[in-house]
Amino acid sequence: MLLDTPSLYFRAFYGIPETITAPDGMPVNAVRGLIDMMATLVRGHSPTGLAATMDADWRPAFRVAALPSYKAHRVAHGDVEEVPEALVPQIAVIEQVLDALGIPRPQSPGYEADDVIGTLTYRAPGAVDIVTGDRDLFQLVDDARPVRVLYTARGVRNLQLVDEAWVSAKYGIPGRGYADFATLRGDPSDGLPGVPGVGEKTAAALVTRFGSLAAMLEALDGDGAEGFPAGARNKLAAARDYLEAAPVVVKVAHDAPLPDADLTLPAKPRDPEALVALADRYGLDRPLNRLLDVLNR
Repeated sequence: MLLDTPSLYFRAFYGIPETITAPDGMPVNAVRGLIDMMATLVRGHSPTGLAATMDADWRPAFRVAALPSYKAHRVAHGDVEEVPEALVPQIAVIEQVLDALGIPRPQSPGYEADDVIGTLTYRAPGAVDIVTGDRDLFQLVDDARPVRVLYTARGVRNLQLVDEAWVSAKYGIPGRGYADFATLRGDPSDGLPGVPGVGEKTAAALVTRFGSLAAMLEALDGDGAEGFPAGARNKLAAARDYLEAAPVVVKVAHDAPLPDADLTLPAKPRDPEALVALADRYGLDRPLNRLLDVLNR
């Protein structure tokens, strides 16, 4: 089980009141929420391995070079992500808790958590469950292995199990075609403009007809408009520079440099004394005991 940890702690922060605080008054809503999410996930899905992937770079330079608008609307100053003030110190606490528990939090310089997930999925010898609220990771689903996404849009207790059949039913595309579909349609949340005039239906028709963005671009070099929905050929031709650059941004990396790590689910904390100190300082006894009980089983 691979956790898109930033997606989960942002969800916890916005879903749980900031009135959940440590004894000194510091908000710990994101910390508490993430711990409870992990307990629910492990209890419900019994993974043999677990990794809480992290962003080493939330807006990698190679993606910005390909598409300067990538996440530009989320920049607070310089190249720092706009993060709620009350969440910033909680991220460090989350990292300390994970380390004390012995749950790996892999990251790779110059890459996002999505890329770490893509790389670990590519390396995995068997089945993988990816837990995220980010649709970008739908591109990794693969029924043959299987690789599934446990999508948190409706909460961790009401997960949507995303496989190729789900993607096909939801978007009307081949189950492995989400990355090309998203490239065409765009995604304002990531600053991905898409092709002007191409919405979900046209994007789905194009992906279904041609199978891949590369095949669409090859068809643009041919004569006539055969195979293109009405008006779509001209729209794609006008957006060719974007279509050639966007895959670098949209496609999750499979080769982020990561050291080998043991992802075996820990049966007991790696550093019990540090965990007790964190529990006392931040008022985490109850959520940590719930998680430890699940891990111990």
